Amino acid sequence: MGTPMRRFTASNLGIRRPNENMRLIVTTFVGLVFGFFLGVSFPTVSLSKMNKPSSFFPSIDLTHIEDKYSGLSTQALLNIWSSLKRNRGISHKFNNNKIWAPTNPRGAEGLPPGIVVAESDLHLRRLWGLPNEDIIVRPRYLVTFTVGYEQKKNIDAIVKKLTENFTILLFHYDVVMDILVYVKRISYPARWYAKRFLHPDIVAPYDYIFIWDEDLGVENFDPEEYIKLVRKHGLDISQPGLSPDSGMTWQMTRMRNDTEVHKETEERPGWCKDPHLPPCAAFVEIMAPVFSRDAWRCNDLVHGWGLDFALRKCVEPAHEKIGVVDSQWIVHQTVPSLGNQGMAENGKAPWEGVRERCRNEWAMFQDRMNGESSYEKSNGVAPSIQ
Repeated sequence: MGTPMRRFTASNLGIRRPNENMRLIVTTFVGLVFGFFLGVSFPTVSLSKMNKPSSFFPSIDLTHIEDKYSGLSTQALLNIWSSLKRNRGISHKFNNNKIWAPTNPRGAEGLPPGIVVAESDLHLRRLWGLPNEDIIVRPRYLVTFTVGYEQKKNIDAIVKKLTENFTILLFHYDVVMDILVYVKRISYPARWYAKRFLHPDIVAPYDYIFIWDEDLGVENFDPEEYIKLVRKHGLDISQPGLSPDSGMTWQMTRMRNDTEVHKETEERPGWCKDPHLPPCAAFVEIMAPVFSRDAWRCNDLVHGWGLDFALRKCVEPAHEKIGVVDSQWIVHQTVPSLGNQGMAENGKAPWEGVRERCRNEWAMFQDRMNGESSYEKSNGVAPSIQ
């Protein structure tokens, strides 16, 4: 056998073929072009920041890129790089031009206007059909009652007086559920309902909000006529006049026979510091107040006791915007129902505990109102008339 001969090739001799030389030239050129664009696109970084990763490329392995894209044409690499630059521009624009829409609800200011809706309503809706056909008649007024089983017939009489322009909301303070006999009425338990269920953004569709007790006689009351008079006289906070049969009432809320509406009165000597202040003016009782949409947004109704003396804070000028509608009057039947909800403790009757709670809430409310004077003093504001 002959001696095996080693075959010499161009690769053995370290000689590159022409196509390999061309590939090397193209790869080198692409690397240079890529490095040029990389240097132009990213600003020079100081040495103190060299150990921090880039927000766009945490690390770039050029060898990996060169190997990965060695089989691609120069134009393909340029297309990829252009796409990356576009994405970087979008990301940069998003991060630096942040949305801030102060008209959005609190907590949603970072969303574009129109995505969120600031207001809702209490209207009932179906689970079928076209959404825009759910509500044929949109009530313009909201009437709420605190109710108990003992006053069921009285509430029924009031409800029958109301037209389709009114949404009716019942808040029951006892555990008897038979009060829920009214069809298409909304009901919630609790006495502390006002700003928990009637948030201003929820009742915004209503022009007026009635916050009424259950023991009111309405034989001489027409709700639609009442609204007309409220609009006519520009009242943001009002109530119907109370008949003489209503028992003990403030002089301001007592019905008059010689006028449609009155906004001031004369009380006992020394009761009013100013003729424009409660209880001589700017005053209605909490038993049957009616608020405009704007006035309701102001008040809080956390504590009912004593709040009627502070409602004037919500309208300006209060002695013109608060009044009593005489020609649409009601009877306060003064039925003691809430006292039955108390508990007998330490030898005290249930109603005594309720009365004590009222006094405590009144003291809390006075403390809150006293904060106004502290604020005025600390901020150099001229003191308001108390």
